[in-house]
Amino acid sequence: MRIGILTGGGDCPGLNAVIRAAVRSTIVEFDGAVVGFRDGWRGVMANDYVMLDVESCRGILPRGGTILGTSRDQPYAVDGGVDQVRAAIEEHRLDAIVSIGGEGTMGVIRDLHRDGVPVVGVPKTIDNDIAATEMTFGFQTAVQICTDAIDRLHTTAESHDRILVVEVMGRHVGHIAVWAGIAGGATFTLVPEEPFDLDDIAKRVVARHRNGKWATIIVVAEGAVPVEGTLEMPTWEQDTWGHAVLGGIGNLVAREMKDRTGMDTRTTILGHVQRGGSPVAFDRVLGTRFGIAAAQAVDERDFGKMVALQFGNIVRVPVEEAVGELKMVDPALLHDREVFHPPRV
Repeated sequence: MRIGILTGGGDCPGLNAVIRAAVRSTIVEFDGAVVGFRDGWRGVMANDYVMLDVESCRGILPRGGTILGTSRDQPYAVDGGVDQVRAAIEEHRLDAIVSIGGEGTMGVIRDLHRDGVPVVGVPKTIDNDIAATEMTFGFQTAVQICTDAIDRLHTTAESHDRILVVEVMGRHVGHIAVWAGIAGGATFTLVPEEPFDLDDIAKRVVARHRNGKWATIIVVAEGAVPVEGTLEMPTWEQDTWGHAVLGGIGNLVAREMKDRTGMDTRTTILGHVQRGGSPVAFDRVLGTRFGIAAAQAVDERDFGKMVALQFGNIVRVPVEEAVGELKMVDPALLHDREVFHPPRV
């Protein structure tokens, strides 16, 4: 068996765990070979590759990022791109390409499978928003990084009786914000799923501080939005792929909270630090299980599938189930977050 493997989209901790496991399983279990394409689909189309073996993957399990590099390029956005993918598969005599990526990458896998190209998907998104899988690797690492930051911010907020706004990742969903907010004991957690009202929040914060010094920590997902008509939002720039370049909602919330409460308010934007560093144990194990499962899917020629975590088991689902609709935060978890918000006044 011969497989190609690539990482697409944004990086996150755990990618190397997937690569390492897929290589190990292909070589040890199936006496096969692995071609690693550099910089995502760009490497496939340019035939930029490196042969991977057990020795070359030693020591990469605890490393963040991806040893193969990544990009957001994809074959359907390039003239003749799909033909270049087919040519790479033929030249390297590949049984299939294993592609590790987010919703955009899963969309490419869906289309390639439809066009007769043998592909298997591994879900990767730090936001944990891909449907059909309960968890994606990298998410737990990001949550731990955010929680550690919130823990540290509590002490300085208490010392100065100030409000600290922490902006975390979460373009369309608030999984990171909710998990880190609950784990870190945030005062408020603002997420894209539920528009926020800063007038209401400001009143509750003022009432909270009347009886002594308190650390008010407001965690806000980068894609959080206010109740319509309550706050003027900036027009976000767009990147090359048409995605809004988010980042800055934390500064806006902090400025408005200072104006509405009169309290000293500061912002911490965690940004790409959430993507970096060594993956936590959960993400190493999940990435490892995904990598082994992807190799097994290729061996069984079960193409057009995405490996996924469901009820603690690794399963395969049609990749169509993973695209078109993002996995939102469970309303029950949003309720649990609300329990710890200060009472309304």
